[in-house]
This record gives sequence, C-alpha cells and structure tokens, in this order.
Amino acid sequence: MANVAAGTVWNLPNYAGEIITASPEETPLLTAMGGLTGGGFQTDNFEFPVNQNYAHETAAQPAITETGSLTAPTAISFVRSQDKNVTQIFQEQVSVSYERLANQGRLSGINTAGAGNPVVSEMDWQIATALKHIARDIEFTIIQGAYQISTSAAVANKSRGINAAALASSNTVAAGSVDLSKALIDELLRTMDDNGADFGNMVLVGGLIQKQRISDEYGFAPDDRNVGGVNLKQIETDVGNIGIALSKFQASGVVSLVDMSKMAPVFQPVPEKGNFFFEALSKSGAAESGQIFGKFGVGYGSGIYHGTVTGLTTS
Repeated sequence: MANVAAGTVWNLPNYAGEIITASPEETPLLTAMGGLTGGGFQTDNFEFPVNQNYAHETAAQPAITETGSLTAPTAISFVRSQDKNVTQIFQEQVSVSYERLANQGRLSGINTAGAGNPVVSEMDWQIATALKHIARDIEFTIIQGAYQISTSAAVANKSRGINAAALASSNTVAAGSVDLSKALIDELLRTMDDNGADFGNMVLVGGLIQKQRISDEYGFAPDDRNVGGVNLKQIETDVGNIGIALSKFQASGVVSLVDMSKMAPVFQPVPEKGNFFFEALSKSGAAESGQIFGKFGVGYGSGIYHGTVTGLTTS
C-alpha cells in the first residue's frame, strides 16, 4: 500500500503482527558521526568552512653558492584558499485525523484470537518513523550529496557529500566497467597519497556486491571441515588498516574510502527550539498535525582526505 499524506481510518489501517520494513534503515556513517543529536559542530550561518588549504612549490634541491647567499632569495608567500559546505533543511510533516486516533482498537486484515495492534500510539509511531526517514535522507546526503548553494528563498541549499568532495579533489579512480579489485584499491591509495591524504581512520563504504568483491579479493576461508566463507570487517594495506562498511545508500557502481576522523555533523539549530525538533502545527480541522524540522550539513574536513572508485560493475 502506498504511503499517504494525512492519516485517516480508511487510508491508515491497523493490523496485528510484527512491524517490519524492506526499506534500508541502517545508517552506518551517520551513526558513526554521532547521529542526529550527538557530537558535531553548530553554526549560525548556512555556509560553513570545511578547511583552509594551501600548496607548496615543487620540491627541488637548492644550489645556493656562498656568493649567492649574500643576497636574500625572492620571497615566496603561501596563499590560502577556503573550501566550504552548506547546511540544508530536512523537514517532514505528520498528520493523523481525530477519527483515526479514536479508532486505535480497530484492526484490518486477519485478526486471530488474542492478536493485538503493536502500535500503542499512532502519532508517536508516525513521528518515530518520520525521524528514521530523515536519517535515511541524511545518510544518502553524506555519501551522495550534490552541492548547491541557495541564492534566493526559492533555491534550496544542498550539502556536498563525500563522493562529490573526493571528485573535486581528483581523488577518484575510474574503473571503466570492471570488477572491484585490489589493484583498483591500490591505485586509489596512491592517488590519494599523491594528493595529500594522511589516512587516519579509513573506512571503505560500498553496497553488498562491492563488499562481496572485497571479500573475494582479500579474504581466505579457514581450514575447517565445518566452517567456510569470509565476512571481512577490515583489510590490511600499506597505509594501515581500512574498515569495511556496508551501506545501501551508496551508488551501486561506487566505493568510497572515507577518513572518519575528519567527518563531523554540522547542525544549525533554530533559536529557542533546537535542532530536529517536533512541533504542533496550527489547527485547520479535526487532526493532530505537526512537523519535524532540522538543518544538517556534512563536515568532511577536505576532499583530499577521501576517495572513490567509480564505474564498477554491478552484477
């Protein structure tokens, strides 16, 4: 059954039985960053800096004579520039009619003796589920967010995600429609090293097929008559241990190499309300209606700390 806007007795039925969803709800990067309420930074400007960066001149061996040293060399002043990201709005409305709330005991579908509705409060369940929906959208944004800055009230801010940040820093290896391999990961590590990555707490983020490819490339099954197969949680590389995170919000033909030590959520609270708060909306009829509102931005330090392999096979 398709989801609806305002819940009524007839479009929002109660059922007996365990409540499950086939939609992914695991948000490994958001969880590691502290979730919707923990840690991170706060800003009172929708634009926020992620870093200042500068570049050295090409390294070379000096050849300065004694005579030459009597005159100071031409000055070099190292110019800094600033990279930035934005917070963006995440907002959901919850609306349930009085009639629906009054009929909490009415069950649809199969009603076996002794069965009951596991949802005690429809409004509370809808709010909790809306928060999960927001968390899913934020996880997608952390990984695949495309940058856009607001230029008017009619233009939305959109926070830059890891994949886009890595691409902007040239920390990307184009696979060219081949399977993920150790050779491609090694090439990504070399590319990131050349571009200034310092390899802190590194995590490879990919969907299930890419995680399976990693297990095939790096794994070895134990010599046991009763146990077989591998489920790699980390790999050892020349830049240190790299964790492996399974995310259903990653693009299917991409893996990201994320330095979690550089990642932080950036919140922009509303004065006297906080961030990701629920508030009732004005009454316009016989329904309980409210909204969840919050602002979140991806603090990633710099794109040079992260990388991607793109164009991988997905079957």
